[in-house]
Amino acid sequence: MSPTTSFIFDLDGTLTDSVYQNVAAWKQALDAEGIPLAMWRIHRKIGMSGGLMLKSLARETGLDIPAEQAKRLSDLHAKAYRELQDQITALPGAIELLQSLDQSGSKWCIATSGGSETAAINLKALGLKLDDVSLITRDDVKYGKPDPDLFIAGALRLEVPIEECLVIGDAIWDMLAARRCKATGIGLLSGGYDISELERAGALRVYDDPLDLLHHMDEVASRP
Repeated sequence: MSPTTSFIFDLDGTLTDSVYQNVAAWKQALDAEGIPLAMWRIHRKIGMSGGLMLKSLARETGLDIPAEQAKRLSDLHAKAYRELQDQITALPGAIELLQSLDQSGSKWCIATSGGSETAAINLKALGLKLDDVSLITRDDVKYGKPDPDLFIAGALRLEVPIEECLVIGDAIWDMLAARRCKATGIGLLSGGYDISELERAGALRVYDDPLDLLHHMDEVASRP
């Protein structure tokens, strides 16, 4: 693998097995506010920023979610997510994949729609701390996915052109954001979306999980 290959990773569902805990946390928050919503509908929005997800859900349900209620929902979600953190683990091959990139000299960073608190929970599952990685969170950009701001910020952090970056993500929102900034999107099935959805959203290749990607790295990254 060429050491000039650069990678921007999503976090939830891409490196950590945390999507369904995220769904459960949002479900608990919405139930607490008396907003009935099926879990499958929540799952379809995971990967967006929390604020954009709530706007999208409000549009779908016809409900008015004022700013103060959105803040309560966000806080309730964060609390519920913390309570589920012991269930969150690294996806197969995630730790080995990042170690392989370090050994090859490839640049990589993580760009997540979550805030630093939820990112820290996921990094812990990877055996990492906030200071151990180059991390872009929703707090660092104006707009969350599917806007490309997170990935553009990641490329700037890595000091490489965004067009030369591989964006690794599990959701259609990752692929749409990658396409909007002319990065190459690589999809993973570990977040619950299927191959056709990820490909329609712009994924060049789709793999099962980080381990599958590691085993097929020659298909997406050039060799020295």
